[in-house]
Amino acid sequence: MLIQTRNLSVQIGQTPILRDIDLQVQRGDIVTVIGPNGSGKSTLLKTIIGALKPSNGRIVLSPRLSIGYVPQRLHIDETLPMTVKRFLRLPRRASAAAIQSTMANAGVPDLLGQQLLSLSGGQLQRVLLARALLEQPDLLLLDEPTQGLDRRGTADFYKQIDRIRHSLNCGVIMVSHDLQVVMRQSERVICLNGRICCEGKPEVVSNSSEYRALFGFEDDDDTLALYSHRGHDHKAGSMREAV
Repeated sequence: MLIQTRNLSVQIGQTPILRDIDLQVQRGDIVTVIGPNGSGKSTLLKTIIGALKPSNGRIVLSPRLSIGYVPQRLHIDETLPMTVKRFLRLPRRASAAAIQSTMANAGVPDLLGQQLLSLSGGQLQRVLLARALLEQPDLLLLDEPTQGLDRRGTADFYKQIDRIRHSLNCGVIMVSHDLQVVMRQSERVICLNGRICCEGKPEVVSNSSEYRALFGFEDDDDTLALYSHRGHDHKAGSMREAV
């Protein structure tokens, strides 16, 4: 087990954001977290990396766990020109070989000389992914990394994450807002709305009454019947329904 949360609750000021979150991730797992805006998805990741403190419960981490984190967005100072190569060497220098390897692993081996400000949204997300991979993480956290990408770009990004999961033998927790792509590409889905409403394999979650009520699907809505999951050798273990 890489990480386990037990009765995790988070409150910001007087506002409760998360309550009673029980979650565990093992090596090889890909867990996708979905939920409406304000449901606590980003808060969950920020709490795992230590940027926010739980108000209750605890987080148990594997000894010497290395975490790679891809934020939802990066604010770039337009007055400070910076190449991708220089960005990847901050705050501490990485070897040229390590940088080249992680850029290849992220699917953008030819961008090292580019200015950050010149990158497209998709290219920037791949560079942020490469930076997260420099530490050879045991656990990779991604906060809506496909935001702004079209459906094909989102699907390609998911496939890249799957390859990384296998090459590094790491666990992955990814926040996403694209329901259809999630249901096609994920192995395990957690539906979050302040608490875990339901979780499990995509076809289990998409048929749950909690999920359909949360996202406004009618009983006869077949939008999610498009689910198909191919090309993955790793099989998720048994999942439970959460209350």
